[in-house]
Amino acid sequence: QVQLVESGGGLVQAGGSLRLSCAASGRTTFSRYAMGWFRQAPGKEREFVAAISWNGGTTWYADSVKGRFTISRDNVKNTVYLQMNSLKPEDTAVYYCAASGRGGTVVAGMYDYWGQGTQVTVSS
Repeated sequence: QVQLVESGGGLVQAGGSLRLSCAASGRTTFSRYAMGWFRQAPGKEREFVAAISWNGGTTWYADSVKGRFTISRDNVKNTVYLQMNSLKPEDTAVYYCAASGRGGTVVAGMYDYWGQGTQVTVSS
């Protein structure tokens, strides 16, 4: 079992930055898991944002965030991060982190554990 807790969300003006964190705990080894970030805006389906392999050597990004968001991880601190720059109103959503024991993937169904989410609101 892996427990995931996101933090760092909030209200920011367009063009601003936020850094999300996701702390993992549980009776398992964090570095066994690829990690991902997803988001869900009101009335929309959950969508892939970014993912990172178990050792941080490979990353994946949605086209909508490429060049603005950066995913990273610290396997000593059991934490994954999402640095979000140049935020736009369309980035407003609840952001979820997730852990996959099946490698890095953009498919939500391939993730085994999910956090409770953190709200990000970008004002215009």
